[in-house]
Parts: sequence; structure tokens; C-alpha cells
Amino acid sequence: MTPPLAPSPAHPTWRITPSGVVLVAANLVPVAGVLFLGWSVFATLLLFWTENVIVGAFNVLRMLTATPRLVAMWAVKLFMIPFFVVHYGLFVTVHGVFVLALFGGVQVRGFPTPATFYAAVQAAGIAPAAWALALSHGVSFAFNYIGAGQYRTALVPQLMFRPYGRVMVMHIVTLVGGFLVQRLGSPVIALVLLVVLKTGLDLIAHLREHAPRLVVGDAARTVT
Repeated sequence: MTPPLAPSPAHPTWRITPSGVVLVAANLVPVAGVLFLGWSVFATLLLFWTENVIVGAFNVLRMLTATPRLVAMWAVKLFMIPFFVVHYGLFVTVHGVFVLALFGGVQVRGFPTPATFYAAVQAAGIAPAAWALALSHGVSFAFNYIGAGQYRTALVPQLMFRPYGRVMVMHIVTLVGGFLVQRLGSPVIALVLLVVLKTGLDLIAHLREHAPRLVVGDAARTVT
């Protein structure tokens, strides 16, 4: 008698989804920018930072559309959404100032406003690429979170902390990688490798988050 396999976090199975394909395609835009448009370290890292802002914005949408079953969780939701906006907003703002100052040579006086970063994105010529990344996350939100019904079982506390792990990894990769590339004189190959590394991390995180999972079920049914 062999017990069947049922969904569980223990044994994930990964498969490529439409949103995963769009994610890879959107991440190819920076590669094209480095190879054909002469993007600098600053432009590349600023784009990665912009994506962190996009991730936070879609996470707010996930929290807003989540439908907790317990009444008490609605109260938690009303508290956590503004808390996340303020806390995560400060988190990415500080990182954005580092990117502007260390890699862009931008003198930031006082507390930066969205207009400060918008002007930097426009000046770096990465706005179209930023929109491509926003489209990628929008497709994932539509297909996986809404279309697959994940919003019905999503837990707001888990949603609140989800972006931080990804963003911390990306901070380390982009900052350390950016410094190394800059020290090497911004060679094209090193920049492309940095973009490819970032794309790989994105895809792994995406597949892990949305993978169907299997475990051995001990009481559900049996097969002979």
C-alpha cells in the first residue's frame, strides 16, 4: 500500500508559468540596455531599486485584496497596511539614497521626494524598462494571486513580511555586485553577469512562491 501525494510545503514541484515567462522577458530588458544602450552601473542598479518599489506597491495591493476569514484579521489588516507603507517606504527610500549618492553622484539634500527618484529614473533613461518590470509583476498578480484565488487564503501578516527577504537579497547582490563592477571600470560582461544573476534569483523566488507542493498523505486515501 503506497500513500498518495498531496500538496505540502515539504516537496515543491516547479513549473514555468505565463507569469514566469513574462518575468524572464522583463529581466532581459536590462540586458539589452547594457549591451545595446550603454547602460552604466548606476542606471542598472537604479532600475533594480525601482523594481523594489514596484514589489512593495503590488504587495500593498495583495494585502488590500486579501480576504481574511476571521473578523479579527480584518482589524490586523487595517493596521498592517499603513504600517507596511511607512516602514517599507522608509526602507527602500534609504536604499535609494545610497544608490543615488554612491553610484549616481547625486547630491540629495534633505529627505528625498518621489519627484527626486522620478527625475533620476528619467535622466537615466530606464523608464521603459521600469514599466516592463511593472508589467511583469502585474501579470503575476493577475494570474497567480487573483486568477488562481490565492487572495482567498493569503495571510496578511505573511504578506507584510514577504518582500523583505527578496529585497534584502537584492540589496546585497546589487550593492556588492555594483561595487565590484564599478571597480572593474564598468565592463559590459560584468554588468550582464550582474543582470543575469539578478534574473536567476528573481525566477527562483517566483517559482518557489508559486510552486505546487507535494507530501505523503497518511490518512487521505491509499493506492495499491
